[in-house]
Amino acid sequence: KMSKAPEAPGRLENLKELLTAMEDFENLTGFLEHVSLVMENEESTAEAKVTLMTLHGAKGLEFDVVFLPGWEEGLFPHQRALDEGGVAALEEERRLAYVGLTRARRLAIVISAANRRIYGNWQSAIPSRFIDELPAENIESSAARGLYTAEPNNAALFDQGRGRHRRQSGGLQERSWRMSGELSTAPGNGGDSEFAIGQRVFHQKFGYGSILASDGDKLEIAFEKAGTKKVMAGFVAAT
Repeated sequence: KMSKAPEAPGRLENLKELLTAMEDFENLTGFLEHVSLVMENEESTAEAKVTLMTLHGAKGLEFDVVFLPGWEEGLFPHQRALDEGGVAALEEERRLAYVGLTRARRLAIVISAANRRIYGNWQSAIPSRFIDELPAENIESSAARGLYTAEPNNAALFDQGRGRHRRQSGGLQERSWRMSGELSTAPGNGGDSEFAIGQRVFHQKFGYGSILASDGDKLEIAFEKAGTKKVMAGFVAAT
């Protein structure tokens, strides 16, 4: 701040932006991993490739097509998280589902197996409750028999643009849903329009607070213990 160089204000703004970007991460390691993923995503995409990552690591990234496997009760939401964290853990899992779906620019495919092999034993699986929470009016579905069982596998296919309804070829078939609308609202809050200035909300990390301002899906919130933060609407719930 003491520098009188012409570029000093710009450098100060860059530092402020850096601190703001780091607020969403618990430690420096998590932030650096996120930056690494962002840089990889911005590299040339001429070569066909698949990028593997966790839902936590995918925050802030976007891809044309996203595959989200394992959407089954006990896996997602994870049973251990529900046992240890209860309702709060369920809401966090639901927000992760929202994060995963909105990483897709054009197409997000959610997959759940009818049977899964766990520790060497085949077990029947139930599709995740998060699939049932998707807006049915925007989804087309189809079902088919699986390769190793008479029970159908399940998969949800969400089309962010005007893509065609797709079905995988080969022995392993699936149930699929095609979503024609954009996934731009957070599960559980009914969309940005329901948030009003002064409204009291809850954030899993920052706790309770009141909305000061909104800009699209971004909210500026004065939290009771964490101070003023800017967060995505998908990460807060009305109280």
